[in-house]
Amino acid sequence: MASTRIISIVGRKNAGKTTLAVALVSELVRRKHRVMTIKHGHHPADVDRTGSDTWRHFHEGQAERVLIASPELRVLFERSTDDYDPIGLARRYMEGADIVLVEGFKAAPLPKIEVYRRAVADKPLYNPRATNAREWVAILTDDPDFKADCSVLHFHDTIWLQLLASLAWDRALVLS
Repeated sequence: MASTRIISIVGRKNAGKTTLAVALVSELVRRKHRVMTIKHGHHPADVDRTGSDTWRHFHEGQAERVLIASPELRVLFERSTDDYDPIGLARRYMEGADIVLVEGFKAAPLPKIEVYRRAVADKPLYNPRATNAREWVAILTDDPDFKADCSVLHFHDTIWLQLLASLAWDRALVLS
């Protein structure tokens, strides 16, 4: 069995992280990779309907885990006091993935692809003087003059997505 790779997509709020994640997942799936994702959240997830059976199991009954099993879809609700370490989460929940794309987790020691848009922020998260600057694999930007010590791709480039998918695959952290 091949090892799972993991890479993080980072950027400031409203920079386009989710849009990039979806495009990258689609391109990697097109290349026949088994792709899984983890989304970092700052607030408790509220994805179940108040009063539904599963909501009642979890909230009223205080079940540790509730699994909704239906044709073609499984959803697991789990209480957890642990921090959310993306590598630990990938090992626990993403078995069999060729690559796991994590959205967020900018402080995690993972290879990173940053989305940087001038309309959202004056400067990117990337700091060439930071101790973790070597974690940046690429920066995707709309700033034609932006330069960095990692690969810089521009939205106006005609094959930016294909190039970024190759960089993501080649530079992702391989979990052992």
